[in-house]
Amino acid sequence: MTRKEAREILLGLLFESEFRADESAEDIYYTSAENREIDDDDYIKRAYFAIFEHKVQIDTVIGEHAKGWKTHRLTNISRSILRLAVYEMLYEEGIPHKVSINEAVELTKKYDDEKARSFINGVLNSVKVMLQDKGEGR
Repeated sequence: MTRKEAREILLGLLFESEFRADESAEDIYYTSAENREIDDDDYIKRAYFAIFEHKVQIDTVIGEHAKGWKTHRLTNISRSILRLAVYEMLYEEGIPHKVSINEAVELTKKYDDEKARSFINGVLNSVKVMLQDKGEGR
């Protein structure tokens, strides 16, 4: 499975979890993995559980860079795409920031609208600048 395919599956899991907030991350993952016949992909599993573990920090970063928007007011798909990309930018050292941003924009093109694409690109570029200023650019 390519990383692009893994991101798309991971996005589906994150999006689904928006509608199953009363369930644990484990229940959502294993039920969804069974229903979707998801391969036991290390990246998907690691990223999914890490996003839940670091959700407060990820959402804080999103909120700081989403000028005029509260994280809870974003659409479920936009929030899921941003969480995935910000997770990669903060925690996946082997992935260049520009790759995470580009992949997020591609997912937005496929699953959201033009306004969301511009918004997500702007938020993620702002996060990238912040990380570069902290010496964490890649």
